Amino acid sequence: ILEGKTAIVTGSGAGLGRCMAIELAREGADVAVWDVNRAAVEETRRTLQDLGHRSLALTADVADGGMVNETVGQVVTAWGKIDILINNAGLQQDAPFEEMTVDQWNLVINVNLTGQFLCAREAVREFKRRGVISAVSCAAGKIICISSVHELIPWAGHVNYAASKGGVMLMMKSIAQEVAPFRIRVNSIAPGA
Repeated sequence: ILEGKTAIVTGSGAGLGRCMAIELAREGADVAVWDVNRAAVEETRRTLQDLGHRSLALTADVADGGMVNETVGQVVTAWGKIDILINNAGLQQDAPFEEMTVDQWNLVINVNLTGQFLCAREAVREFKRRGVISAVSCAAGKIICISSVHELIPWAGHVNYAASKGGVMLMMKSIAQEVAPFRIRVNSIAPGA
């Protein structure tokens, strides 16, 4: 189904991101795996290569706009296009609300929400620049934001995480509404434990 398509999966050094990257490759996609942990992302890349598809290992902070621009540019330079962005990178810094530090708040918001914004923005710019390639898809590109059931369900002791995921939900819906005329699809998945 995904033969000839290229995908970026952020946060793919472990967990859901790694599993999604592997499944995309099994369905025929070339996958750029992206994580801040170089060793973990290289391990994922080796797994993808064993499946017989092209892969790139990217190490960058999704919360750094310059790094995001450069990293997305590396994929476009290597493969000529991006068809799919899986916006998955995320983390937790748990603390009771009254003990939560500003650093804990900012880290989670920066990675979980701002990181998705930066990656989606770069993908949209690339999708709009390239336009629809009808031999590949009727869409110019696809973005899938990975959220959480905590975009709707409150979570005591995890205020920063729940706030970030609630932000992802409304960000995704707002982006989808804005870029639909350009045939760019934006959706999210909200898994739970």
